[in-house]
Amino acid sequence: MVRRVGIKDVALHAGVSAATVSLVLNGRATTRIPATTQDRVRDAAQHLGYAPNTLARGLRTRRTHTIGFLSDRIATTPYAVRMIEAAQDAARENGHLLFLVSTGGDATAEQDAVETLRAHQVDGFVYACMWHRAVTAPPWIPRGTVFLDARPVEGGFAAVVPDDRGGAAAAVQELVDAGHVRIAYLDIDEDPLPLASELRLEGYLDVLTRAGITPDPALHVRGTSDAAGGREAADRLLALPPARRPTALFCFNDRLAMGAYAAARHHGLAVPADLSVVGYDDQQLIAAELDPPLTTVALPHHEMGRWAVEVLLGVRDRPADGDGVVLMPCPLIRRESVGPPPAR
Repeated sequence: MVRRVGIKDVALHAGVSAATVSLVLNGRATTRIPATTQDRVRDAAQHLGYAPNTLARGLRTRRTHTIGFLSDRIATTPYAVRMIEAAQDAARENGHLLFLVSTGGDATAEQDAVETLRAHQVDGFVYACMWHRAVTAPPWIPRGTVFLDARPVEGGFAAVVPDDRGGAAAAVQELVDAGHVRIAYLDIDEDPLPLASELRLEGYLDVLTRAGITPDPALHVRGTSDAAGGREAADRLLALPPARRPTALFCFNDRLAMGAYAAARHHGLAVPADLSVVGYDDQQLIAAELDPPLTTVALPHHEMGRWAVEVLLGVRDRPADGDGVVLMPCPLIRRESVGPPPAR
């Protein structure tokens, strides 16, 4: 094993005391230490390849400039991985290193990871989920942890989640503004339903009510959360009698919207001339690649990842009001899949 270069080695090489080396390399040198001596110490440290023992320093200062980032399955989710990228960027910009642990949602693995990271004196934790959901904070999660894409049901923690209700409202308002009245919601069929399904339904109904449009229960359909489910659900809507058939579809996600495109072609309809479609997620390799490119709502994964780390490090203030949950806006991405309703 190669022996680690220590302060005493630097002191011997520079011809000064270990105390002088410590003061210089820790930025605490005073005017009593000549500038030439300080330069000689730094040159010796660089020549020897000296690196500070961050663990030992952390034991003295109670700060190691490291963050524990716990996730369930984010690392395998194409669009949610942007949360990790943003969290890493924010940590690095503030002099911290991010330790990422993907637990697969296993409680035992999660507890073991927390205990190990706490033993290494990490400065704090970010607890991240793959999708927006309400969670019960595990008892082993330290106070001060910031929740990312999850809201603790009991409160007491800073948390950031996407404004799914607001994003859905923006999507449906886009269709109303284009002149549509028969607007369907292609929802997902899962057990249990994710929190986003309920929130996006609320946003859909809010806009219809404000526009004076009476919601038609027949226009709220569910399918599996993929293109096949979207095609099957859209097929049912487009098979309705012409007077009841929708002229626009708001889809829970972009995969459902992709299936809706296929259903429209099957029925001899063109997007957006005969049928307008709006998705959700702005999923890479889907939304912008469809023909025509899909108008959709973007999930603010990058913004949420940065927010969580900056709040943890005190760069941003923690939420002071309510339950500590911040709703991050979900912007509408306008492309070419929305037009006016067809003439009957």
